[in-house]
Amino acid sequence: MAPPSHCPIDANNGVHHNGGGAVPVETDTTAVPTLPQGSQHLDAEEFRRQGHQVVDFIADYYASIGDYPVHPNVTPGFLRRQLPAEAPSRPEPGAFAAALRDVRDLVLPGMTHWQSPRHFAHFPASSSTAGALGEALAAGINAVPFTWAASPAATELEMVVVDWLGKALHLPETLLFCGGGGGTLLGTSCEAILCALVAARERKLAEIGSRRIGDLVVYCSDQTHFAFRKAARIAGIHRDNCREVATRRADAFALSPAELRAAMQADVDAGLVPLFLCATVGTTQTTAVDPVRDLCAAAAPHGVWVHVDAAYAGSAFICPEFRHLADGVGAADSVSTNPHKWLLANTDCCAMWVRRPALLTAALGIEQEYILKAGAAAEGHDVVDYKDWSMALTRRFRALKLWLVLRCHGVEGLRGHVRSHVGMAAAFEGMVRDDARFEVVAPRRFALVCFRLRSSEKLGGEKTANKLNRTLLEEVNATSSGPYMSSAKVGGMYMLRCAIGSTLTEERHVREAWKVVQDRAASLLRKMEIVYNVFA
Repeated sequence: MAPPSHCPIDANNGVHHNGGGAVPVETDTTAVPTLPQGSQHLDAEEFRRQGHQVVDFIADYYASIGDYPVHPNVTPGFLRRQLPAEAPSRPEPGAFAAALRDVRDLVLPGMTHWQSPRHFAHFPASSSTAGALGEALAAGINAVPFTWAASPAATELEMVVVDWLGKALHLPETLLFCGGGGGTLLGTSCEAILCALVAARERKLAEIGSRRIGDLVVYCSDQTHFAFRKAARIAGIHRDNCREVATRRADAFALSPAELRAAMQADVDAGLVPLFLCATVGTTQTTAVDPVRDLCAAAAPHGVWVHVDAAYAGSAFICPEFRHLADGVGAADSVSTNPHKWLLANTDCCAMWVRRPALLTAALGIEQEYILKAGAAAEGHDVVDYKDWSMALTRRFRALKLWLVLRCHGVEGLRGHVRSHVGMAAAFEGMVRDDARFEVVAPRRFALVCFRLRSSEKLGGEKTANKLNRTLLEEVNATSSGPYMSSAKVGGMYMLRCAIGSTLTEERHVREAWKVVQDRAASLLRKMEIVYNVFA
């Protein structure tokens, strides 16, 4: 489709393309270049002018986002062939306006539009005016709050915000600064899992000796996000020492405490050392909820660190009706969730809380050189230096964005946001159940519906069900004006995933999506029946 032509770009500035080659630039080998003054790079009036252009561009993008196919029909290399192979040696005339026009004409048509109201494929990357402008504020201030002294207000705002959020999510005080624990804001849950795993490793090796790192074993279910296995490899855990405990449909694909207990005991009997358990509240494939309290009890006799990955579903704890799903997290060593998924905070923003921050800082802290010391103002005070809470020293001022979202929407506003998506998912689930051709495969707890088209015995039954649903998904996603969904394969069953969570999604988008699914299913079944009758 044609990109929105009303985006505010100065039409008097040209765009130069040459089929992928470098933009020709005349080189003057004799002239001595004049170095620009530093203030020109952050000129207040130029920032104001170009900033208005960007805000208008984004506003127009959201106003017309429904006109784009959610997922582009492009092939690898499509954009590289349209852009020069080298950066310009000097800025072209009207470079900023020309670049914005390229975003409009070249980049946006090749994007998957995560903020589209018809994006149902993945858990949301939620967006809001407050979240986007908070991100802009943080980018404009551009602080690097790796220590308290490096940005005192940034550090203390982060401490305030993680306690605010923890209380809003009904987390136990033992995980908050106000109760002896503490939290931080990272980029993703992948980082949170890795940081917790390194802390667990260092604690355990201090007990048994560093030479036994090859004996350490970590545990998860076969539904745990692959980020955990990646983190384990980075942390030095042998591939063979990552235990994936099988789940069953009868248990709604949740991790069984009894099977975890048996796996740990078998490792102990073999002379190995249980180290870490990654429990999940809201698995990626089906939003299964592991029984955290019972898993913590199973892990406790072995001194195993328990991390609760609630990247998506943790946001739902803000609603009292979902609070029971967090039962037992007070016994866990660490918990993480992503406000950028469902709490309007814009990517990236992961909150992690730990019961014993000293274990985290002991593993990730460094011996401070003079430039990193807190300074005279902090002497005699127990300050937080967030460089010791994560892998990176350079970190972003994420707290400003989350603080602005909490200020502008309030806890009740965020509850309403989550509940609206849960309500739309419940409506979609009802539509699926009302059509005898389909079935809901896994229990719907939040705003994800896992479903599939039944394959009648006449058409091959279970033997053809997976192929049938794979084809259905391909046809649904090939509908240019239709929804974009994803799939999962759990317990040998291929299923479609409809994840509702875009800020712009309304009930009409959900009903339109279901109509596309029904229409494509009817067409597909007719084709299969024709083939069956011909070859029967």
